[in-house]
Amino acid sequence: MKLILTEEAKNQLMYMKEEERPLIRLFYDTEGCGCGVNGLPTIRLESEERSTDERVENGDFTVVIDQQQAVFFKKEMKLDFKKGLFRLSSPEGVLNPIIPVRDVREGATV
Repeated sequence: MKLILTEEAKNQLMYMKEEERPLIRLFYDTEGCGCGVNGLPTIRLESEERSTDERVENGDFTVVIDQQQAVFFKKEMKLDFKKGLFRLSSPEGVLNPIIPVRDVREGATV
C-alpha cells in the first residue's frame, strides 16, 4: 500500500504534527455510520504503532494502517489539502473528499 502526499498536504501535516503524535494513521471511521462496514476512509495523527499495524509506503512520514482496516483502502492513494480540508483519493476515485483538520488532530478512536 502506498500514500502519496501533495506539497500542500505535506506542508499542512508538518505544521500539525506533534512530538507526542508523530504517526499518520489511515483509519476507517465507522462512528455514527450504522455498522462496521459503513464508514469513511480518513487519516488521524497518532502516538504509536500497534501490533496489528502494517506500514504504508510514504517517503515523508511514518504512515500505518490496521491490517483489518486495509480492505477499505486502495493500493495507491493520494492525500491533498485544499481550502482548509484534506482529500483522500485513488486512481479509481475519491475515497473521502472532506477530512477536516480538527478530525485529523483528534487521533484514532479504536
